[in-house]
Order: sequence, then structure tokens, then C-alpha cells
Amino acid sequence: MLKRVFAAPDPGRARLRFAARAVLGIGLAVVVVGLAGHSLPGAVTGGLAALLALFTVTDATVRGQAVTTALLPAVGLPVLAAAAVLHDHPVARDLTFLAVIGAGVYARRWGPRGHSLGVFAFMMFFVAQFLHATAGQLPGLAVAVVLAVLTASAVRFGLWCYERRLPPAAVPGPPGGRGLARVTTRQAVQATAGAGFALVVGQLVSGQRWYWAVGATWWIFVNTTSRGETLVRGFRRVLGTVIGIGLGLLVAVPLHGAGVPTAALVALCVFGIFYTAAVSYTWMMLCVTLLAELLYGLLGVLTPGLLALRLAETGVGALGAVLAVLFVLPVTTHAVTDAWIQRALRCVHACTAEAAARLAGDDTADPGARVAELEQLLGRVRLSVAPLTHPLHAVRGRKRRARHVLALLDDCAREIRGLVAVAADPEASHDARLAAACWRVQAAVEALTDGGAHRHAPAERPPAGERALTHLYGLEQALAALAHPLSGPDTASRPAAPSPLVGA
Repeated sequence: MLKRVFAAPDPGRARLRFAARAVLGIGLAVVVVGLAGHSLPGAVTGGLAALLALFTVTDATVRGQAVTTALLPAVGLPVLAAAAVLHDHPVARDLTFLAVIGAGVYARRWGPRGHSLGVFAFMMFFVAQFLHATAGQLPGLAVAVVLAVLTASAVRFGLWCYERRLPPAAVPGPPGGRGLARVTTRQAVQATAGAGFALVVGQLVSGQRWYWAVGATWWIFVNTTSRGETLVRGFRRVLGTVIGIGLGLLVAVPLHGAGVPTAALVALCVFGIFYTAAVSYTWMMLCVTLLAELLYGLLGVLTPGLLALRLAETGVGALGAVLAVLFVLPVTTHAVTDAWIQRALRCVHACTAEAAARLAGDDTADPGARVAELEQLLGRVRLSVAPLTHPLHAVRGRKRRARHVLALLDDCAREIRGLVAVAADPEASHDARLAAACWRVQAAVEALTDGGAHRHAPAERPPAGERALTHLYGLEQALAALAHPLSGPDTASRPAAPSPLVGA
């Protein structure tokens, strides 16, 4: 697990910059809120608002990020107000919380902006429960949120706006559909049902800390679209929480909320959350758990019993998520994985067509943009396939086939990158063999995405010196090799689109 985090590739040191900027932005936000005369609860609320502003806003352009960040208080403050006003009205509070959860998940249908605003709204309600906020505290907490978001924005868009030099690639949305077939609609129903279970059972476990269970259910549903992904994420959340609690017993409890060492460890945890988020959910949850323990230490309520309660509530929340995805509008890992693989293959088709047009002399063709999209899609394929490659998955044949598919898709991506690099070479010129090879690649993709109704014989290997043809040959071979694992042993009698990874 350590190797996965610290040996993971970090092109352009993007994760390192992401984490370092977060520490700076959140630290400055807390300082500004403190200098404005706010109490410790205000500083905690402001720090969380700054964290969310830096972590959840992922629009494809800097302008889009700025607009989403500006909208955060407009969405979050009414929710914070509702949570504070309803503090002494449990039934209305709980029903409102469930409504916020359902709306927050449903908002993901509007892409990264909807996702960011939904998360911010949920966390504003959550932090009100964390701090037991009342209506009398609301003005101070609201000002803390605004100050923190403004400070985080000054860091993100002024002091350290590295996105201007390295624009982020647009993250593809989930597979579409209508009604309950739409991922966001289905997940809104599932998340609300799971959170309802977590809320009721969590309150039976603890009338004071029940919101931990609801929070666990919420975060397990983030960035998952199938029951397999949700099960794996739930397992990783519990594992990260267990390790974080063990570490908290060794570190956070003995500190007793001491100011300077606690502040240093809080900064380290923030760095860890941002640095590990893209590569290990378990490690991110370890950092989140330790951060929460340190904050409870500052508030003077951290005890070993409280840590045991957190573990129990996390288990309740994970169980709520599992029950929801198993019994409420379930979607198999196979169905989601197939949709992402089909999109990745169609992107390979588009990349090849753009590269062919560029090689033929069309200066307006831009295969580079397609490559960035392909990388994002392959990342989503890896996430959807993760349940089948997980060490706990018992069916070795599916695990082996899933790993084979991932390896071949990585081969496709490598050849596409090489082809695009050749197309960008001003010395590259039109060659009739390139057009023929590109046509064969496109035909191979069409064969894979329309159910594999036809096949073709791959061309002979070109001379090593002809780089574009070499990349196209490698791409064609990888696509041909994908035909077998994508069809699966049980699909020979079916005319429909291939079922890549049966089960889950």
C-alpha cells in the first residue's frame, strides 16, 4: 500500500502541487478567520470550507472553476442555516438532511459543477452536526465560510494558479440514460435510502455522533457507479478508518489537543488527503480519520471511547451503502464497465481519425485533445474494473480477464500517444498506407463496439523506421487481441454488444 502511494507516477508533480497549495490555502484561511476574531468552531468551519473549495472544484477551465467556487457559499450557507435552525427539531432536521443528500447526488447530472455544489451543501449540513451548531452561532459561522472561500480563491486563482500553465483535461461524465436508468438519478435514490438506514441505526448507536454513519454512506457513493465499485470503496473506507483510529490512539490521544504539534499534524493530514486522493482511497481515509481525531482533540472531547464509536458508526454507514447498492436499483459492475470500455474504444477511433487527418495535412485536426480525453476514460475504466481485480475477488477467471483487458487498453493508449507524437512532427507527410492502416484501426474499433459481428486480418508488420505505421500496427494488434476477452465465454450465442467482464 505504501508503494502504491509513493511510487505512483506524478506527471509534472501535479499531485505534489495540489497538496502543497491546499496546505497553503487552508492554512491561510484558518489564519484569516482567526484574525477576524472568530472562535474555534468558526475556524474549523472555515478550514473545512477552504478544503472543499480547493478539493471538490474540478471544472475543466480556470474560469469554470472560479464560477463554481463563487457559487459555493450561495449553495452552502442556506443549508448551514437550515441545519442550525433545526438543531432542536430532530425529525425535521433528519428529513432535511436526507433531502440535501438526495439533491446533492442528483446534482451530479450537471457535471463537475453540480458535483462540487452537492458535496459542499452536504458538508455544510454535516459540519453543523459536528459542531452542534445552533441558530445563535449562525452569523459567525456564515462569515467564517465566506472569508475562508475568499482566501482559498485568492490562493487558487491568484497566488498559485498553476492551471493556467497546465489546463486540466475535461473529466468525462458517467454513461447516460433516462429516468431511473440515469446514473445520477439511480444513485440519488440509493444514497438517500442508504443514508436513511445509516441515520436510523446510527442514532441507535449514538444520539450524539450518528452523523458519522451518514457521512460514511455519502462518501462511499462519491465517484462510484456500480455495486462492485461501491462495495470496494466501502471496504477501503472501513480499512482506512481502522488504521487511522489505531494511529490516532498512538498520536492524537496523547497530544490532548496541544496547539503547536496538533497544528503541524493537521497540516500534514491535509497534505496527505490531497496527495493520496487520486491513488489510494484507503490512505486518504486514514488521513481524514486522523484529521478528525486531531480536531476533536482541539475541541477537548477526544477519548479512546470516542474512537471506538467512530469505528462503529463508520461500519453502520458502510453497511447502509452496501444494502442500498445490493437491493435498491442495483447495477452490476459488468454493465458499467462495458459502457466505459465502449466509450474508451470510440475515443481510440476518434484519436486515430484526428491523427490521420493531421498526417494528411489538415492543420485544424487536434488529436492531442482526444488523447487527454482517452487518458481520462481509461482512468474511469480502471476504477470500474477495480472490483474485479481486487485481491478479495474470488473468481480468478474474471480477475485474469479484467487484468488482460486493462493491459491491452494500456497498449492502445501507448500506441495512440506515439501516433499523435508522429502526427505533430512537421516532417510527417501523407502516405497512402497510413490512410489504409487508419481505416483498418477504425474498422477494428467498430467491430468491438457493435458486437464483434465482423473481423479482419491485420496487416503485416511495417519496417521499424516507419514510425506512424508501426504505431498503427501495434494499435491494430492490441484491438484484435481485445476481441477475445471482451466477448467472454458466455456471449457466443448473443448478437448484442460484447459483455467484457461478466459478474459482480
